[in-house]
Amino acid sequence: MKQFLSFVNKEFMHIWRDKRTILVVIGLPVIQMILFGFAISTEVRNVRFGTFNPTKDAVSLKLEEHFINNHYFTYIEEITDPNHVADYFKQDKVDMILVFENNFEYKLTHQGEAHIQILTDGIDPNSATAIANYAHQIIQKYQQEISAQMPNGYFIIPQIRLLYNPQMKSAFNFVPGVMGLVLTIICAMMTAVSIVREKERGSIEVLLVSPIKPIYIMIAKMLPYLVISGIIMVLIILLSIFMLGVPMAGSYVTFCLVSLIFVIAMLAMGLLISTLVDNQVIALLLSGMGLMMPTALLSGMIFPVDNMPWLLRAISFFLPARWFIAAIRKVMIEGLYFVSIYKEFIILLVMTLVLLVISLKKFKIRLE
Repeated sequence: MKQFLSFVNKEFMHIWRDKRTILVVIGLPVIQMILFGFAISTEVRNVRFGTFNPTKDAVSLKLEEHFINNHYFTYIEEITDPNHVADYFKQDKVDMILVFENNFEYKLTHQGEAHIQILTDGIDPNSATAIANYAHQIIQKYQQEISAQMPNGYFIIPQIRLLYNPQMKSAFNFVPGVMGLVLTIICAMMTAVSIVREKERGSIEVLLVSPIKPIYIMIAKMLPYLVISGIIMVLIILLSIFMLGVPMAGSYVTFCLVSLIFVIAMLAMGLLISTLVDNQVIALLLSGMGLMMPTALLSGMIFPVDNMPWLLRAISFFLPARWFIAAIRKVMIEGLYFVSIYKEFIILLVMTLVLLVISLKKFKIRLE
């Protein structure tokens, strides 16, 4: 029994000596619980909305006030030109627009009914449906209020319209997210594991005595996986278009350019991970599980970023996948041009350059 306990004690000592393993094993469950606890929410909050109200009568303005005073909605501005309604969605200014019909109060009081159109972005069918349901409840509550004051009975008829995805296909929302998740894991994992494997085998020593500059070593390590990632991207696009029915409404050139920057960023992330660890298991955990959970929960792939607490929103800002997924949705589903995704592209480009510089610096330290 004493010998058995000594073996157990030896294993514990062996585990506690490896501080990085302990950090990963204990830290990952804590991070996962925090992410699952705060990021996963079916509620829709901070719904940015605008209004198009040509008549601006007392009844329609009172209904607008009900939306403005509701804590789920945030009023942005009034739209004066109906031809520019879609532009507000394309520029990501609003999540919903209320369109009142002309002479709203007159038709309600004289004809017994009036129509109001609820426009939402159907790229995320779940969020769009939730927003439309919230709006419908507010309209029904207001209708009950005015019906109590007016004995004839009046009906406000909402008409829900989902832009870009009227069929409410979930693939329109998930395909760009899956692209970001798959490329994040595959690119980072392949690069990280390949270099760490060389460390474990001792073949990294060949690079240490090589006259090749570190930047060329980095490029040589990344280039094959860049080609493989390109093949994976082509396969994903073909499956998305021909099997899942997701359209490519925008430019293929813009799509490929954004994807290229994102793939390079993820390869640089994998290279950075490889300079920090010396064990393939740790490299797999960091590049796989360590990146998969934040990407799936904080990038907007499944849950809207605006619904999260401010701390998680701040963390999501530094996830390349968040900006990649947002850009791809605009290109594929909305058919927007490069000028409409310049913000996401610039952020991705800066992240890529920062990751490459840090990876090169750490790689130099390893070589020295």
